Amino acid sequence: MPTEVLKYSDKETYDVIVAKATDLLIAGELIAFPTETVYGVGARADSAAAIKTLKQVKGREANKPFSLHIGSPEAVHRYVPKLSRMATRLIRRAWPGPLSVVFPVESPGESKIVKDLGPDIVKLLYHEQTIGVRCPDHRFAVDLLSRVPHPVVAASANRAGHAPPRDVAGVLAELDGDVALAIDGGETQYDGPSTVVRIGKNGFEVLREGVVASRTLKRYMSVNILFVCSGNTCRSPMAEALCKQAIARELDCSADVLADQGIFVRSAGASSFGSGPASSGAVEAVKKFGANLDGHCAQSLDQELLNSADHVFCMTHNHREVVVSMVPEIGDKAKLLIEGRDVGDPFGGSAEEYRRCAEEIESAIKNRLKEIEL
Repeated sequence: MPTEVLKYSDKETYDVIVAKATDLLIAGELIAFPTETVYGVGARADSAAAIKTLKQVKGREANKPFSLHIGSPEAVHRYVPKLSRMATRLIRRAWPGPLSVVFPVESPGESKIVKDLGPDIVKLLYHEQTIGVRCPDHRFAVDLLSRVPHPVVAASANRAGHAPPRDVAGVLAELDGDVALAIDGGETQYDGPSTVVRIGKNGFEVLREGVVASRTLKRYMSVNILFVCSGNTCRSPMAEALCKQAIARELDCSADVLADQGIFVRSAGASSFGSGPASSGAVEAVKKFGANLDGHCAQSLDQELLNSADHVFCMTHNHREVVVSMVPEIGDKAKLLIEGRDVGDPFGGSAEEYRRCAEEIESAIKNRLKEIEL
């Protein structure tokens, strides 16, 4: 029989339609619904019969998995027991949104969903110790997925090899009679699919290009901290070295491997011409804190550094004025390292002045790191 099509126009019809779609999914039926990218067709993931029907309707290979769809980013913890810091940053910044993430799950049995539903769910949800998860940014999809008390998988609402539909007419052209209900939510927001990315131990791999660009993914998965002073030979290099050391202690790792975890700490000079080492006073001052400035090379502040930074900490009010003049839209990303006052320049001063400056900077960094989610 033909697929029933429902279109919501007000709150009353919306609530009724969400309730009906929820009941049908719970009953093991297939439902076509809109997301921000394409229309999807969903099924209960803990029902082998529903999964079999979905594969038949899609014409999908038996061993090709479907993506789990969740109604909120927090729900991922039910399925992925251990998230890396890069994965945590990614979903915090990208979800809900047009991004599907394939997470490594070395021990699916440790996940809450397996503990709740039993080991049979592993072969329905997980594939080669991974699970693909999508958290859509669409009101109906969110409400539907949040109300169904079972895991739900979904795929684009088209036959394998055909173009994914962006409206309900496209759904019916592909799947009329094969799904119990199709929700008419109008045309989708984006003219393209969600990006699919796989998280690995050493970064990520884009499995399918989509709405979210690779450069955006890199930004989502990293933390970029920039310290700014005048010549990039004293205060900002000390801040860079001391910040790396503080973060390494917090993460119980070496400062040399922070970049492998997507954490980048840099420094630059607002009036630097580039090149040249850190001052000897700065080098000696940070050594007392276990930090290292060997090999430091001064660099000039530029727009590229500022645009890539998530947090910009300036030594003085004048430095912040320079930053804002270079990138006016930088807003609250640019702050004084010590709120309300400048960090004095020890250049040309005694070892004791450098030591006091380093202590002041280290104390300020500890406070600022409390504001940053690593």
